[in-house]
Formats: sequence, structure tokens, C-alpha cells
Amino acid sequence: MRRHIDHGALVCATCSGSVLLAEAGLLDGAEAASHWSMADLFRDRYPGVRFRPERILCDSGRAGQLITTGGASSWQDLALYLIGRFCGAEEAARVARLFLLGDRGYGQLPFASMARPRQHSDAVISKIQAWLVDNYATANPVCAMVGRSGLSERSFKRRFSAATGYTPVQYVQALRIEEAKQMLETEDVAIEDVSVSVGYEDPTFFRKLFKRRTGVTPAQYRQRNRIRGLSA
Repeated sequence: MRRHIDHGALVCATCSGSVLLAEAGLLDGAEAASHWSMADLFRDRYPGVRFRPERILCDSGRAGQLITTGGASSWQDLALYLIGRFCGAEEAARVARLFLLGDRGYGQLPFASMARPRQHSDAVISKIQAWLVDNYATANPVCAMVGRSGLSERSFKRRFSAATGYTPVQYVQALRIEEAKQMLETEDVAIEDVSVSVGYEDPTFFRKLFKRRTGVTPAQYRQRNRIRGLSA
């Protein structure tokens, strides 16, 4: 790979193929896209890479010689990018119309789900995780988790992060947003009611958090992911 790059080759990676480039050290100091589920791997193994889980395509440096893209279907975006780069935007648009390639302008985050927490042997944290599955909507959940753990707040947060890869707040937010997504896909309830159901009394805060984690508003997510057979 390095020899090809040194001789001026254009190298593109799709989905987990970006890991090969990272392992070769070719992405150090650069932005990179890959499937969103690779976020933990890049964080732990390739800290020198600026991983962008929300991006479909990244120019990953070397004067445009390295291109990385998101999930497996992002080869379509890569193909259109390369057509536009070498043949012009008009030809890329013509090919997109010809092959009915859709717009994924919101990126990958609307498709992402909560990454599976790390496997660990911390029995105290495991019990808290099991409790949280049914109690994520509890008011002040982190305080409740600390109380149930029997640990000091500082020790609990340290052990929770080490065991799961999430801070306690991030973990709660991820569970709540996953439940909200499920409700938006399947239930005819107001967004304000979804917000309250998953633990957020302030719908404005819920909307902001939802967009930050998914890249779209709750209304946009519902419109794009509504299960057929339910009324709009």
C-alpha cells in the first residue's frame, strides 16, 4: 500500500477497508470514514486518526490520494465522487439519475445504533447495566446508579467508563435515544410524549440531543424510518 501511494496511486477504502489503511499508518493525523460501528476500534487502536462516524466520505489526505468511505453501500457515493472528480459534476449527476442513486445527505448517523458495550468482568457495573435496561427513564439516573452501586461517585464513574467504554451519562443517553428511535418508528405519539417517555421533561433539550446523536431531528427521523402500515 505504501509503495502504491509513493508512486502516486489513488487508494480508496470502503467500510471496514479503512482499517487496513489505519493499520498501515496511512491515516495518522488525517480524518477518516468507515462504518459507524468501527468508532470504538479507531478510538482504542488508532488514536492518531480523526475518525468521523457521521461522514459518508472523507478526503483522508496525501493530496487527495486517500479516500475513505462509510458503510458497505457507500461505494455508490465513492463511485459518484470519482466520476465527478475525473469526469465532472454534470456526468456524476447523469449517472446518479440513470442508476437511481439516492441522496444520503444526512450522513450515516441516522442509521447508527448504540455500539455494544465492551465485555467486562466488573460484577457491580454489570448489575447496574441490567438495572438500567428497565429504568433508563428514571429521574437523575446517574445519581441513582451511584447509589445502587455502593461506590463513591468518583469510583463509580471511573469503573463504569473502564468497563463499558461509555461515561454513565453517555450510556443513559444512548439507551434513551435508542428507545426514542423505536417509538418514532412504530408509534403514533407526539414527539413531546416520546421525550417524556424516555426521561426528558424538556422536549427542546430532547430534540437537540437527538439531532446531535443521530444527525437529524426526531421529526425527520420519523419521516425517513416510519414502518409501513402506520399512519403518517
